Amino acid sequence: MMKTSSLESSPLQIDRRTARRFWLAAHGLRPPRARSGKTGVLDFLRDVRAVQFDPINIVGRNPDLVFQSRVADYRPEMLDELLYQDRLIWDGWDKMASLIPVEDWPYFHRRRSRMEDRYGERSEIVRELEPDILQALTEDGPHSSLDFNFDRKTDWAWGPTRAARAALEGLYRMGQLGVHHRVGSRRYFDLVERLLPREILDTPEPHPEDEAYQRWHLLRRVSSLKLAHPHAGVHWSGIAGVKTARRRSLLKDLAGEGLLLPVKIEGVDKGVFYLHRQDQNLLEAVREDHGSVRQAAVIAPLDNLLWDRQAAAWVFGFEYVWEVYKPREDREYGYYVLPVLYDDRFVGRFEPGFDRETGTVQIKNWWWEDGVSPDGGMKQALRSCLTAFLGFLGAESLTLPSRLSGRKDLAWISSVLD
Repeated sequence: MMKTSSLESSPLQIDRRTARRFWLAAHGLRPPRARSGKTGVLDFLRDVRAVQFDPINIVGRNPDLVFQSRVADYRPEMLDELLYQDRLIWDGWDKMASLIPVEDWPYFHRRRSRMEDRYGERSEIVRELEPDILQALTEDGPHSSLDFNFDRKTDWAWGPTRAARAALEGLYRMGQLGVHHRVGSRRYFDLVERLLPREILDTPEPHPEDEAYQRWHLLRRVSSLKLAHPHAGVHWSGIAGVKTARRRSLLKDLAGEGLLLPVKIEGVDKGVFYLHRQDQNLLEAVREDHGSVRQAAVIAPLDNLLWDRQAAAWVFGFEYVWEVYKPREDREYGYYVLPVLYDDRFVGRFEPGFDRETGTVQIKNWWWEDGVSPDGGMKQALRSCLTAFLGFLGAESLTLPSRLSGRKDLAWISSVLD
């Protein structure tokens, strides 16, 4: 094991404002919406390597909300083309269900092998239905679980489920199948060899040894997080064989080799954070930037910026929980609430709704963060942000419920479409 460099014992010291601004700049949010088109979508994904997928669609799926805050002219059709026509993005897995650049497929060989052991060797339902499923796909093309008449249920990770759905999910996780397209949240699967280029399928596993793989995946995850704290949490999940002690040891080794840069943030007494060495120039540029970015953005609930919500609370002073899976009586805010960013701070959150038949977005509720008193510049930035948000949705109007329409602090919303 390599010795830790002096950087680990004497990390780079930065203040919280610099940390916030670096974190936002590295995540493509300082300024927001600076990219454009499908190229902008793909460039951002290749920078962070993974964007978490969740199919709940109130005002767009989670990846749509991630991209709309970075890509000025983003529309959901762009992502669907990149996924299911251009085949440059893979509907797969990293931290959790995630979108990854298609060229990363060979690097996840280890995960597919683990899934093959779990489902191919130990799952009776996958072994039993695999021949019929593969024959149907070979002869007839993409299928969803509804296209199969296996009239029974089986125990699965999320509870009793239809046998066809379970078997398709197992074969997908093993890498035999891929997502050909989606209709709403429903996936249609096809044989992976029809979806990926032969040169990618034939690429051998780049990191067959445990340590080489673990080092690669930790470096990749730091690229996804941008400012990574080694404490335990779901932001480190999905890295095979790496628990807390192993993670801390490897991160120190990577810093000692100069591949990661340890950083301490003034006022955040939580030990070191790590950033990728390739981002050092950006950090230095941000340290020299004393201006403001008078722009606002609506942030996705599972945005990379918020993968480590505890660290976000330390650095931004913003505590956020996505409450969709909480019982109604336990929610502090609402079912589907989105954070709002202005300059280098979270200034509020709101609960949206969208009537697709009328093209109307409704702001069901709005909460300012403590101490926020919107001035003219913030209001103008928020108007521009919501106008862009409506454009992303293809919406034609924005409404407030009567209980909010009289609030003076929200009067600026009435002029969003003027």
